[in-house]
Amino acid sequence: MIHGIGTDFVEVSRIERILKKWGERFLDRVYAHDEIEYCKNKAFPAIHFAARFAAKESFLKSLGIGLGMGVKLREIEVSNNALGSPALKMNEKIGNILDNLGVNAIHVSMTHTREYAHAIVVLEK
Repeated sequence: MIHGIGTDFVEVSRIERILKKWGERFLDRVYAHDEIEYCKNKAFPAIHFAARFAAKESFLKSLGIGLGMGVKLREIEVSNNALGSPALKMNEKIGNILDNLGVNAIHVSMTHTREYAHAIVVLEK
């Protein structure tokens, strides 16, 4: 059974502008250390930062909440599994929220071009 679905679409140029203006301050506020390292090692880091931002926003939407409603973007970490597919890693607080909702599976998909990044998250009970 589906608990929630969230999707988000991000302009890569928006993330590029934020990175130029705020740099490490933005990164440290939004991304986990491993995410920052992963994205910085890509030819076009902003594309990968944008896709991860979209995944984090999608997760919040799948919960039915938005920014500033108890979950910080940095607490949601996008990683890659052994096959290279994206996966979401949660801290204990978010894990407890998911447990209380009866969510037992998180599905995430991301895609991007040089101009746009998109993600969708499905929470399953």
